[in-house]
Amino acid sequence: MRLWDTARGSLAPPVGEHTARMYVCGITPYDATHLGHAATYVAFDLVNRAWRDAGLAVRYVQNVTDVDDPLLERARANGVDWHQLALEQTQLFAEDMAALAVIPPDVYSGVVDSLALVVDAVERLIEGGFAYTVPGIDGAPDGDVYFAVRSDPRFGEVAHLSDAVMAQILVERGGDPARPGKKDPLDPLLWRRERPDEPEWDGGSLGRGRPGWHIECTAIALAHLGMSFDVQGGGSDLAFPHHEMGASHAHALTGHWPYAQAYVHAGMVGYDGHKMSKSRGNLVLVSRLRKDGADPMAIRLALLAHHYRSDWEWTDDDLGRASERLLRWRRATAGAAGPDAAGLLDRLRERLADDLDAPAALRAVDAWVDSALARSAGPAHSAGSDPVDGAPALVAAAVDALLGVRLG
Repeated sequence: MRLWDTARGSLAPPVGEHTARMYVCGITPYDATHLGHAATYVAFDLVNRAWRDAGLAVRYVQNVTDVDDPLLERARANGVDWHQLALEQTQLFAEDMAALAVIPPDVYSGVVDSLALVVDAVERLIEGGFAYTVPGIDGAPDGDVYFAVRSDPRFGEVAHLSDAVMAQILVERGGDPARPGKKDPLDPLLWRRERPDEPEWDGGSLGRGRPGWHIECTAIALAHLGMSFDVQGGGSDLAFPHHEMGASHAHALTGHWPYAQAYVHAGMVGYDGHKMSKSRGNLVLVSRLRKDGADPMAIRLALLAHHYRSDWEWTDDDLGRASERLLRWRRATAGAAGPDAAGLLDRLRERLADDLDAPAALRAVDAWVDSALARSAGPAHSAGSDPVDGAPALVAAAVDALLGVRLG
């Protein structure tokens, strides 16, 4: 399998012969799960499935950012406990992923459960001269810890953005480039000292507080995958700052490069003319579609109809077309015999290996389905070789294993 690597700007070479390691950044659980999330996790589920089909041993790790500013803000706005909100939304996310037939990660780690890893990483960065503390401002305590991005000579090699663009994005995505006391406007927060009415934990030598965003994923990934794992995955909006900063943290912590062999990013899903986002509120929720009666397999097919790296906009027609496709696939695979499917299996593997070309894989299944349905309509409509016993079952098994679409 070859996947587009943002850092290289080209297709990345395949993984090793026997094992594959993948880290995909998880949700901040305050309003799960919209179709932008679903499209990302379905895309990396295809990677997982293709690797397993190829006989590789897969180690897949995902986090959940179960303490962060947006979660705390939503909890305050709704008048609920932030921890309870995180638990409820994490459970809903798991239910949505199960309904969409996404294979669960081997390790699913919350930030709260990984605080010891984070504290250790930040303390080591300070000891190595890669991090520093800043004085308090506006009533905040002294001792917030920041990472010095210029201490990593490879900083900027993931997203390849100018300093001006990076500073602008930081402002848009919760960063603080204008914070007094920082050595560089781009330096990211590693540890936030305790504030009134915020959750806080014992940070050892760091003092009581809570982690910054990027160091969380780095600490979890290094603990469960080690350095130079195969794929760092997520949405394209994570290339900077999240994946850029995370890579630099890892370089500083280990003295080695690369953090990941490939940085693979899924496109953004829009709705009503804008990127689907919690802050804007233009969300189409998987749970809502399910509650309204949509077949989860139709939702998955609707997502697979778009190439994972493309930006696209959801419409009701997406679900309608996918529902019709699902019905035809189920009709075609219901019989005991049908057109020979060996070539289809090869085609599916070939298309997924080519940067997850799921739309082409769907069209290949469509072609077999058209032939099968034409044959079932009678001799006047059929063409080709004699029907093959077990072919429909082979197609259903291949579609399930490789595309994650259950036809039974």
